[in-house]
Amino acid sequence: YINMKKIDTDGIIFDIDGTIWNTTFVVEKAWNRALDECGLSNHHVSAKTLQGLFGLPMMDIIDAILPGESLEKKLEFKPLCYKYEDEYINRESGTLYDGMVETVKKLSEKYPLFIVSNCQGGYIELMLEKTGMKPYFKDFTCPAYTDKFKADNIKIICERNGIKKPLYIGDTKMDADACKEANVPICFASYGFGTVEDPDYTIEKISDILELV
Repeated sequence: YINMKKIDTDGIIFDIDGTIWNTTFVVEKAWNRALDECGLSNHHVSAKTLQGLFGLPMMDIIDAILPGESLEKKLEFKPLCYKYEDEYINRESGTLYDGMVETVKKLSEKYPLFIVSNCQGGYIELMLEKTGMKPYFKDFTCPAYTDKFKADNIKIICERNGIKKPLYIGDTKMDADACKEANVPICFASYGFGTVEDPDYTIEKISDILELV
């Protein structure tokens, strides 16, 4: 891990995709099924493409996947994405990053843990159920529950839970930008999907966080 100074925090907030687990290989299958069903088979989405898009608001992702398509077609595609994504992840699950459950359990013994993601409603709950980590997280939110995006949702979680010195763990520039807007330090999960310039902290594997807090 990088940045040897200890982190002074009273609550740790996690991103999901690229930070807790990777579902892109499952979502690739689910979304391509949705594309086929909408008559959009000329468009194809890959796991690698999804890794570069996850974390953006859903309509931004769809705009990137379906350039030139009508808004009507995009709105037809959107609910099918959610439907098949939930179905496929429920059946196949995602792949947790090494040491995740053990690290989260240890962290939860000392700090309240939270999740803030730009995902759809029900996705956080599905992840917690599939991984068995529900007991370790105190609260979570996403745009489906607040009509707000990550920066505001970080603030909401902090206010709702009385967190004065939060730390956010995420893996993309979008995470870093949201943290900057929310005035919250970011710990960059360099094992994830993206890159972050000048993060407050960097970890190469999730268990590194135990040495920093």
